[in-house]
Amino acid sequence: MTSKRILGGLGLLLGAGLASGQAVAIEGDAERGEAAAGTCVACHQADGGGMNIPGGESWPRLAGLDADYMVKQLHDVKQGSREAPTMMPFVDGLDDQQIADVSAYYSQLPVTDAEGGDVDAEMLARGEQIALRGDWDEYIVSCKSCHGPGNQGVGSTFPGIAGQHAGYIENQLHAWQEGRRANDPQNLMGAIAKRMSDEDISAVAAWLSSQPATDE
Repeated sequence: MTSKRILGGLGLLLGAGLASGQAVAIEGDAERGEAAAGTCVACHQADGGGMNIPGGESWPRLAGLDADYMVKQLHDVKQGSREAPTMMPFVDGLDDQQIADVSAYYSQLPVTDAEGGDVDAEMLARGEQIALRGDWDEYIVSCKSCHGPGNQGVGSTFPGIAGQHAGYIENQLHAWQEGRRANDPQNLMGAIAKRMSDEDISAVAAWLSSQPATDE
């Protein structure tokens, strides 16, 4: 086979890959993102701090989260692989560039304080155990095994969960537990959440909300 035919074949393969929907990274612009984020303010606040609503649909802190992680979540919502009915109308109005821009904008905002976590010392101790050491008797892997030192996140796959609102963490763990969310690698979160009791979920959500989101 000649080199010309080989190169031609590679070109066809690359073209087919792009046509099949493989993700192509788009560089976000935080300045443009600030303008595009106008639709996000009502729930996620002007400072990206979100809202903790006990017993309700809490909105996560976006400020300081990894930009690529947010890009993936927004695309997952838009494509329907992450269930978020109240988010859909807003995300549906963003194109790929705007998603990248909004994510870049929020990733550069200063981290705000988390809310929630009003539990007793015994529950906080249980939350700390799950977050840092896990519970091997219940086959519950520690949060830091995936979310990294301090549970402050690892790249675009495992978000920082320290310093996140307790209500949001709790809601998401229940969503994984009930199969309403399944957009994580290898269903890791689904498998772990199903082994957790409601008390475990409340405990770890409370403890994580009380931890610093960054080392700064």
